[in-house]
Amino acid sequence: MKILVACEERQAVTIELRRLGHEAYSCDIIPCSGGHPEWHIMQDVIPLINGRCKFKTMDGKEHEITSKWDLLICHPPCTYLSNAGARHLWKGHKLNEERYQKGLEAKAFFETLWKADCDRVVVENPVPSRIYELPPYTQTVQPHDYYGKEHPYTKKTCLWERGVKPLVPVEPVQPIATWCPSGSYSHKHQDKHRGMFTKDRAKNRAKTFPGIAKAMAEQWAGDIREGSQCEK
Repeated sequence: MKILVACEERQAVTIELRRLGHEAYSCDIIPCSGGHPEWHIMQDVIPLINGRCKFKTMDGKEHEITSKWDLLICHPPCTYLSNAGARHLWKGHKLNEERYQKGLEAKAFFETLWKADCDRVVVENPVPSRIYELPPYTQTVQPHDYYGKEHPYTKKTCLWERGVKPLVPVEPVQPIATWCPSGSYSHKHQDKHRGMFTKDRAKNRAKTFPGIAKAMAEQWAGDIREGSQCEK
């Protein structure tokens, strides 16, 4: 399958897709930190999402997609859409117009990805603020439910899925802590609920856990390597 992973610089999902034999590319406006510049497109992703495009990866090699992508997985920025940041929308009882407008811009970007000309589209984001009226998400996932032994934490993430089946838990475990709650949440709860991070929360909230990335690759794309018994 030819797969584009939008707004992904850590390459967690792309690496798992490549491991299973797919022609997958990550795309972001910043360089990748996942260690594979030969799979990373550093540019605005919107011109690419409908396929039928040419692009260069960071190693300078040119590529061409002659049809639609087989699968589009998107991780758009959530800073202004997330319910966790909703408290910043208000100054007392007055709406913060500047932040609200940035949220509307983020919503437009989200919806452009969601409506891409692709038969299989997934968009990942935290629980959104109701004020932006995003379309209903199809499921929520937790790190501890997907190969959770490596990361037995809670971090509720929403998935908007079109053309793929919802993810099914694989090797779930009982969570031991919250990964990265809001600041106010961290101070009100017992130790196991205070979270692994109280600093750099925005950066750590954006993390795609390896177990979830692995499940995405396995369940939405499948193993197509030669000799695999799991080809889809």
